[in-house]
Amino acid sequence: MIRVALKMLIGDRAKYIGILIGITFASFLITQQSAIFTGIMARSFGSITDLPSADVWVMDPKVQYIDDLKPLSDTQLFRVRGVDGVDWAVPLYKGLLKARLSNGTFQTVAVLGVDDGTLIGGPSRMVQGELADLRNADALIVDEVGAKTKLAQPLPDGTSRPLVVGDTLELNDHRGVVVGICKTTRTFQSQPVVYTTFTRATTFAPRERKLLSFVLVHAKAGVSPEQLCARIRHVTGLAAYTSSDFKWLTVGYYMKNTGIAVNFGMSVLLGLLIGTIIAGQTFFNFTLDNLRHFGALKAMGASSWTLVRMILVQAALAGSVGWGLGVGGAAIIGRLTKNTELAFLMPWQLLAISGTAVILISLLSATLAIWKVIRLEPAIVFKG
Repeated sequence: MIRVALKMLIGDRAKYIGILIGITFASFLITQQSAIFTGIMARSFGSITDLPSADVWVMDPKVQYIDDLKPLSDTQLFRVRGVDGVDWAVPLYKGLLKARLSNGTFQTVAVLGVDDGTLIGGPSRMVQGELADLRNADALIVDEVGAKTKLAQPLPDGTSRPLVVGDTLELNDHRGVVVGICKTTRTFQSQPVVYTTFTRATTFAPRERKLLSFVLVHAKAGVSPEQLCARIRHVTGLAAYTSSDFKWLTVGYYMKNTGIAVNFGMSVLLGLLIGTIIAGQTFFNFTLDNLRHFGALKAMGASSWTLVRMILVQAALAGSVGWGLGVGGAAIIGRLTKNTELAFLMPWQLLAISGTAVILISLLSATLAIWKVIRLEPAIVFKG
């Protein structure tokens, strides 16, 4: 009977393609929009992702997300180092500065100042140069994307070339020499990222009484990051978060205070609604066109449960193929836009979400058909 059900479905090409179009569209839109949303959220905490060596981030208690900078006094670093369970604690400067290019134009860059002695907090994926080169005079390391785009050096003929090792940048009227190019996670606002030492970064930055953005901490063996956070909060009165908690704090801020979640949520719901309507209506019409066949099977002794199983198999086949086509299309889009400004991240959880949505669409579509078939009288096969 299962084989008969599949032949009935595939045999009606027009209806079968119509069902696939509805499910494919819904699967594609749900997956693609969710992947863009996930990519944007991942970029919002990109600076945290690029610093995996830090177990704990310490900051002012009023900080709401990674780019909400409320600097601390330098003495807070020594207070954190004195907390029991701290293996090491290093300073981190984070701020936005204006970089002046050779033609006089300005570009906003995100500057990260890492510990002078250990260089903890520096980039882990170098394309050119070495991290140790940051100890050179006026040294800067620039992210690869920024070097190729917004910080590209203008040429006399109106074109530009990528920033390379040996080029110079002017940051807040201070000369910097590029000693390396690195790979980093793109930022939420897609600004170029520039690394230097903490002391040099505070020299570049406008003079303020407090310039310590964060304290990066690593826990001793046997001390969990959660335990260390509690100790730091108790001893210093500062806010302390594990890397994971700080990421969720940042995501929560953007979810609560921007319209990003609502906008993408509406797109996902629209895809689910349209997919359900198209697939449900087409599947129901397919069932109506085949009522005589279902009636004949029922007249020959097929039980209602057998007919229900046939419909569920038909829905499962259409749902599986449509889901695969939709997810595949979204993955292709993500691959083609990998090196563009479009944020796209498709973890396995999104596949589970889109799969669940397709199952829901298939079940709703099948329910309409099942309702019609269960109430079917075998005598229909003898009518007109």
